[in-house]
Amino acid sequence: MKVYFQTLGCKVNQYETQALRERFLAEGHSAAVTLAEADIIIINSCTVTAESDRKTRQLVRKCRRQNPTATIVLTGCMAQAFPEKAKKLTEADIIIGNKDPEKTVKLALNFKRGNDALFEVDDHIAGETYNTPVVTDFSERTRAYMKIEDGCERYCTYCAIPKARGPVRSRDIESIKTETVALAQKGFREVVLVGINLSAYGKDAEYNLCDAVEVVCAEKNILRVRLGSLEPDHITDKMLERLAAQPKFCPQFHLSLQSGCDATLERMNRKYDSAFYRDLIQRIRSRFPDASITTDVMVGFAGETDEEFEQSLAFVKEIGFAKAHVFMYSRREGTVAAALKNQVQNAVKEERSRRMIEATEKSENECLSQMIGNAYPVLFETADNGFAVGYTPQYARVYVESNDPFTGKIKTVRITKVKNDHCFGVIV
Repeated sequence: MKVYFQTLGCKVNQYETQALRERFLAEGHSAAVTLAEADIIIINSCTVTAESDRKTRQLVRKCRRQNPTATIVLTGCMAQAFPEKAKKLTEADIIIGNKDPEKTVKLALNFKRGNDALFEVDDHIAGETYNTPVVTDFSERTRAYMKIEDGCERYCTYCAIPKARGPVRSRDIESIKTETVALAQKGFREVVLVGINLSAYGKDAEYNLCDAVEVVCAEKNILRVRLGSLEPDHITDKMLERLAAQPKFCPQFHLSLQSGCDATLERMNRKYDSAFYRDLIQRIRSRFPDASITTDVMVGFAGETDEEFEQSLAFVKEIGFAKAHVFMYSRREGTVAAALKNQVQNAVKEERSRRMIEATEKSENECLSQMIGNAYPVLFETADNGFAVGYTPQYARVYVESNDPFTGKIKTVRITKVKNDHCFGVIV
């Protein structure tokens, strides 16, 4: 049978879709190139915002319209966190949570069209273990994502992810080592470690995030190791020392801020304040002079006043982020924040989002402009209209005029100019 895959959401979801793809292929089936030719359609959903849920509903209905005879499987975070809402999507033949990838494959292969729809969503429980299958390949040519952690126990008041993902589960170190070797043999040169709450890796075991980084760095054919999103309060000086001792570690720190206002952070149930965040950035920059600090910023959270927004905006400008994902607060059913008073009107959220994006884009341009004249090792990945395109350790995108794409190679590049969100340079 031919199986078509659609993924919504984060890099963890993308990794899990790849794990499902490899399981289907191992069973002798093939990946469909188009939606129309598919016998089975796998939709891996996201539920981080209400907009994510809307996109999931839209995608399920689109798939049914364009392929009336395929078996449609809805899985992922939306199905897990809001099973009753998912159940209303009658276009799906199978609705299953994200607890057991092997079961998802088995149900999809055994389902017969014409039967009643299957609905199997079991709640996450304490004591679960990490069970995502090993992945050996990706569509990208030089960079591979490696999921090493699942679950979140932070319970931010705006977030449904703890319900969607359950308790923290960490991947075994030996499994990480095995997958690293497999990825290196496939020709990947950079590994990005990801998780739902990546910085909690090892919380349920006798190791921590630095152990995982060191294991991947030990593989001689992996040239770079990068981290996904981190929670600021999990980052200690000892961790920074160990990371700084790894020459292959890329000094890009994506530290989720959400707000630069302490009152807002408290209502969000974040575990730090702006002073802690500022001090952490200073400690990172003292150990990694060329560090790139990226973040997520929410505007229009429940009860956010004009004064609180201005405080957050001022803090974001002060830090000088290399890049920021700005998004508007989305009311999530069943969360504490959904019941808070003084919800912010959409028009106000939109204006605040515009101003915050304007500030972060200016900051990004300033960070990139500071690179002009300096030389950086660039890992090249693709070609684009006569240019070789790659990334610095800080994840700045660099274009070099060349007929050779240098795919998978690291070249030293001097930055000559900046345009929009990327740099141009020459090989030295």
